[in-house]
Amino acid sequence: MSERRATVERNTLETQIRVAVNLDGTGACKLDTGLPFLEHMLDQVARHGLIDLDIVANGDLHIDAHHTVEDIGITLGQALSRAWGDKKGIRRYGHAYVPLDEALSRVVIDLSGRPGLEMHVPFTRGMIGGFDVDLFHEFFQGLVNHAMITVHVDNLRGKNAHHQAETVFKAFGRALRVAVERDPRMGDITPSTKGTLTETE
Repeated sequence: MSERRATVERNTLETQIRVAVNLDGTGACKLDTGLPFLEHMLDQVARHGLIDLDIVANGDLHIDAHHTVEDIGITLGQALSRAWGDKKGIRRYGHAYVPLDEALSRVVIDLSGRPGLEMHVPFTRGMIGGFDVDLFHEFFQGLVNHAMITVHVDNLRGKNAHHQAETVFKAFGRALRVAVERDPRMGDITPSTKGTLTETE
């Protein structure tokens, strides 16, 4: 059974990003981005998705975090797409509800070959520590555009912005874990009536 791993580097005048993923990992996570709260969220994806992540990012944080956060999302999306390849034998769809105290979020994923993001998270404040919550949308938009997947993110309730964000990322990890899982009943079949799940379809 082939390993589902990929490493992608993205270098621009604004950021230098390296992302390595292993879809069949144990949740190991190594992060060096200069953005502690984003790293806390990415650690949730790795641990709850059982996906190994190794991300190094150097960006123009002296301006703000926008370019770095967006480009991490883009590069992670590219790495995921390479890692799952033609998607034969996977479940394709995944969803998860995750609570944390008063907060509850739902994430639904389709590894469709078509980029689409519906994100509805009414954050109760604009900053979590020094992190601008608007950047979460930029992260997920970059990820879905380059992984070529459809993602629906809904924070159903929550009063604490940290809890809101954490439930979103935990639910994303859990939903992704289900979607990329190999389905023994599928064998080598592509889970699509079209017979393909590539971005050209």
